[in-house]
Amino acid sequence: MENVHLAVEEEDLYSGYNDYNPTFDSEELENDVGFQQAVRTSHGRRPPMTAKIPGTAIGARPLATSFGVSTTTRNSYQDNYERFDGAARPMTAVRAAGYTSSMTRGSTFDPLGQSRGPAAPLEAKNEDTPEEKIKILEKKVNELIEESCMAQSTGSLQLKRSILPPLLAKEAGRKERTLVRHREKSGNGDHINLDLTYSVLLNLANQYANNEMFPEALNSYQVIVRNKMFSNAGRLKVNMANIYVRQKSYPKAIKFYRMALDQISNAHKEMRIKIMQNIGVVFVRMGQYSDAITSFEHIMSESPNVKTGFNLILCYYAIGDRERMKKAFQKLISVPLGVDDEDKYIPSSDESDSELVIEAIKNDKLHQMERDLKVLAEKYIMTAAKLIAPAIETSFATGFDWCVDMVKSSQYVELANDLEINKAISYLRQKDFNQAVETLKTFEKKDSRVKSAAATNLSFLYFLEKDYEQADRYADLAMTADRYNPAALINKGNTVFIKQDHEKAAEFYKEALRNDSSCTEALYNLGLTYKRLNRLEEALDCFLKLHAILRNSAQVMYQLTTLYELLEDPQQAIEWLIQVLSVTHTDPRALAKLGELYDGEGDKSQALQYYYESFRYFPSNMDVIEWLGAYYIETHFCEKAIQYFERATLIQPAQVKWQLMVASCYRRSGNYQKALETYKDIHRRFPENVECLRFLVRLCTDMGLKDVQEYATKLKKAEKMKEIREQRVKAGREGSARSRREGREGSAGESVVTIATEVPLWLECGKHAGHGNTKGERLSAKMRSLPGSNEPYEANSPKEIDASYVDPLGPQTERPKTGAKKRVEGDDFADEELGDDLLPE
Repeated sequence: MENVHLAVEEEDLYSGYNDYNPTFDSEELENDVGFQQAVRTSHGRRPPMTAKIPGTAIGARPLATSFGVSTTTRNSYQDNYERFDGAARPMTAVRAAGYTSSMTRGSTFDPLGQSRGPAAPLEAKNEDTPEEKIKILEKKVNELIEESCMAQSTGSLQLKRSILPPLLAKEAGRKERTLVRHREKSGNGDHINLDLTYSVLLNLANQYANNEMFPEALNSYQVIVRNKMFSNAGRLKVNMANIYVRQKSYPKAIKFYRMALDQISNAHKEMRIKIMQNIGVVFVRMGQYSDAITSFEHIMSESPNVKTGFNLILCYYAIGDRERMKKAFQKLISVPLGVDDEDKYIPSSDESDSELVIEAIKNDKLHQMERDLKVLAEKYIMTAAKLIAPAIETSFATGFDWCVDMVKSSQYVELANDLEINKAISYLRQKDFNQAVETLKTFEKKDSRVKSAAATNLSFLYFLEKDYEQADRYADLAMTADRYNPAALINKGNTVFIKQDHEKAAEFYKEALRNDSSCTEALYNLGLTYKRLNRLEEALDCFLKLHAILRNSAQVMYQLTTLYELLEDPQQAIEWLIQVLSVTHTDPRALAKLGELYDGEGDKSQALQYYYESFRYFPSNMDVIEWLGAYYIETHFCEKAIQYFERATLIQPAQVKWQLMVASCYRRSGNYQKALETYKDIHRRFPENVECLRFLVRLCTDMGLKDVQEYATKLKKAEKMKEIREQRVKAGREGSARSRREGREGSAGESVVTIATEVPLWLECGKHAGHGNTKGERLSAKMRSLPGSNEPYEANSPKEIDASYVDPLGPQTERPKTGAKKRVEGDDFADEELGDDLLPE
């Protein structure tokens, strides 16, 4: 301890640590009654404050050290213990953490109060308050707006797209008005949610416009635009102008576009450019090309794009300005697309990480957008070149060459070859096949892709010209240049199909489908090949797949009709043919085919309907005319059948059967006088027709006319001539057969003799018929002048015979009409089929 004091004297900073203080003697605390009492009474009573420190609000306290309480505090504890000896000490404001006044020896330590059990549940939210009602209504309005937008954008049914979105938008508007009333009732009218009101009105207007409810949409937009509380509402005049464009109210559309343009600042450059582009398009629709050119030229000077450049070329083409067309085309091919090079998609090192990144971005949305933009630009350039090529120069070829040169010097170098091929196709449209072939032949020494395309077109050209050898050669050349070209494989299959090698053709079509599964030409040709091979089920499968791709193709559905007919399923054939007519309503062949199918099913009424429709659209189809005439004869409406057979007589005047049918209809309907006149007219045009003479004889006999003997004589002559003609034909057939046999057995010189022997046969027949008299000679001469049995009768070929009779005693008294024989019901004469035994001798 002496050393410590010495250190204090020497101002040692660490002195006093070894000093002993009896206050810290804790060994006798258990026997200290005062201390134990103080512990039980929560520290006892504190001594009163004796003095205050100037400038402070609290009194001065005896300082205590960090090791315990001061001596004064301990003495005050002793005084308190003596004052409240044996009595409970009152509670004080000071309470030790974790202890209570009721703690006794053996109590557990629980400072967090976990032994008291779970906390009481939270108080439920009161939804009856105005604030909560407002929040619930706002939530419902937002949900209705969202549902309306989703129903419009992702609706799968037409009903859902057209009805549900406006209904949801209207419901959102009603909820929003209810919300405003609640705010006003609760005294919060100044805190109206303008953004929510704007969203409701805008959504309602958009849904009206999407569903072509244009007056309602315009009214909703007007409500927004006229409300000065909505900022930037003037932009919605663009939407109103779009509606006027759809209504073809172009002056109003331009007015609102310009009003919107005035309310948009120059900071929104892109939006102003789009509005000006719309103004230019509307001027084009109005035919005001000068105003449209002004708008498009301003856009091309401020922010050029391929769409505006193409529209500018169209306007120059419309006014016929050649030089400005050239300048606009040069501007079009110099428009920057903002698309990066394809080199960034090629791995630059062997690192696997870079390859993974490139593989990930190769087909992402950005790259797809870049490809679409490039394809669109190429489409505009190709279309513009084909449009202006004949107009910018004196000849089509010179103009196309200028366009090709311009494209070669631009960023679209690869389009030059495509333009050359389009040049050849343009020659084809102008029916200049030689120039097209020469143009395509220039590609034989170029790269494989262009070479394959040119060879494919050449193969198709030669196939159309039926030069199948050249078509096959160029198809092979196209396949050699590019084996994965489906068009080349189809051309090769077509040339093999023409050679009747259907199995091999099917293989080429299948290979084309393996290279391009969406190649509809290959699938169609494969179905036709299976149909030719009588593999009907496989052909049906091909055409059903094709129908799934081409839903409205009448050719595909007609092929399905024929296949089901071959498979003896007429009901399916009828259903598919009805679908054909839903696409092509006025196809006379399809209508006649449907009538034929119904006729096969025994449904005459439906067959009559479709045959009649076919006759209305194409009144020259002989099969339809014949069916309609036969139907009315079968149903005993001969008067209606006459008009169809008269139509057939006009179409085929050299065919006697149609005129005989007309006369037969008059006879069956009881108009014997008209039938007699018709038969006489037929006889004047076809004097040797046996059937006409037979009916004339029968009619004259029944009507008691004197001409019956004349017609009977002519009938006998005609029958004999018919018999002689048949003998001649038979003899000619035997002679030709004998000559063929002798030609196979003998030399070639004998065939000449065989041909020469036909003349004695003609003469021998004539002598035998006439027995050497003059009548027989006249008959043989007449017979030689007749046409062959297979030749059609011509109206001007035979000499007309004057069958009129002039009585030297004057005209005969007119025979009374009542003298005609009354037609007997059920007469055998009513039957058209008359046997030879019923005819007069």
